[in-house]
Amino acid sequence: MRTTTSRTALLVAAVAAVSLGLTACGADEGVKDAGSAKTTAGAPAATATTGAAGAAGATESAAPAAAAGSSAGSSAGSSAGSSAAPAAGKGTAGAAAQGTPAAAGSAPEAKAPVCARGDVRITAKKADEVPTEHIVLTATNTSGRACRLLGHPLIAFGEIQTAKDVPAVPASKPAAPVVLVPGAPAYANVRVSNGGVHEDNKVVKEFNVNLFAADGPAEGSVVVTAPAGGIAVDEAVAKTGYWTPELRNGADDF
Repeated sequence: MRTTTSRTALLVAAVAAVSLGLTACGADEGVKDAGSAKTTAGAPAATATTGAAGAAGATESAAPAAAAGSSAGSSAGSSAGSSAAPAAGKGTAGAAAQGTPAAAGSAPEAKAPVCARGDVRITAKKADEVPTEHIVLTATNTSGRACRLLGHPLIAFGEIQTAKDVPAVPASKPAAPVVLVPGAPAYANVRVSNGGVHEDNKVVKEFNVNLFAADGPAEGSVVVTAPAGGIAVDEAVAKTGYWTPELRNGADDF
């Protein structure tokens, strides 16, 4: 009986040991399986993160490319605009240049009638110098229409029948006809003396100015009042410049 009981106890102990071993193996494998499952489950998360990072990288890579494309497009547009702008400017300048003669009315003005003495108002002013050697004549168009002022003023310092003709200075002759639109002036510089007191000087308080017609001196003349106090005139040295739209340094200095 004791032997049977001992064998039975040993068998129970052996079975229990085997059961414990199997249980431990199962537990280890379960742990391993759980770890594998965690690892497997974690893999998609890592993949998703990698995919997100890749997408972000692709977006960042695409952004410079898009910016570069935008810059290239802007540069191309700017270049095209810049190229177009000079062309437009050139066309405008060309149109303006082509329109200039018509706008200036050169053809009608060239055919304008010659200014008669009734078409202009002539005044005299002393030059800004001491002593006075020159006066400036101003002829202003008062006719209300354009007219051409020919040649130089025909000046007589004294009686018109006996006064000495005042010669003109050829260097002061303008290259183009002097056409005065209504209200426009023309000028003539006139030397009246060499300045100072001279026995040949005479005081003139008014004098006559005549104009040229198309075929020579016009009929009649304009009486011009001398600047305040009169002017001392030496007919031996008196000279006149041509009518010009403005007084020019050099050509009108004599």
